[in-house]
Amino acid sequence: MMIIRHTTEEDWATLKEIRLAALLDAPTAFGVSHASAAANSEAQWRERAATGYRVAFLLAYIDGVAVGLAGGGVSQAAEFNLIAMWVKPEHRGTAAAAGLVDGIKAHALAQGHRRVVLGVSPDNARAAAFYRKLGFAFLPEWEALDSHPHIQVQEMEWLADA
Repeated sequence: MMIIRHTTEEDWATLKEIRLAALLDAPTAFGVSHASAAANSEAQWRERAATGYRVAFLLAYIDGVAVGLAGGGVSQAAEFNLIAMWVKPEHRGTAAAAGLVDGIKAHALAQGHRRVVLGVSPDNARAAAFYRKLGFAFLPEWEALDSHPHIQVQEMEWLADA
């Protein structure tokens, strides 16, 4: 059985475990490095996991085991961004990834946002195809990945009314 839900402060250790696993598995896919995330204190992880933190995190559980996460929040440009999307390799291709993205879309809508944006490397064909399947489209906008400035990611958007 799969469950996808928002994190609470009590989920801090699970959020930390999954987030660090994601950063080790795909270090060039995220705007933060494993080293910087690993240096966060328990209090910082608790704050990130707490409902109401500036980024909402969702965890996907299959048969009671956490298998993935996604985060979403409003950028300084007032855009709702999908960030930190990752599923354990052995659970890729299952409903977990789509469930996490759908959960972030629902969270964005509940916050009054009709658009969700994300950045993905076009070289990551699997991720790009996955996001296109879920209704995202590439935009002619590029930016450097914060954690690896030599990597350019292309913005994609999902529109609720499309």
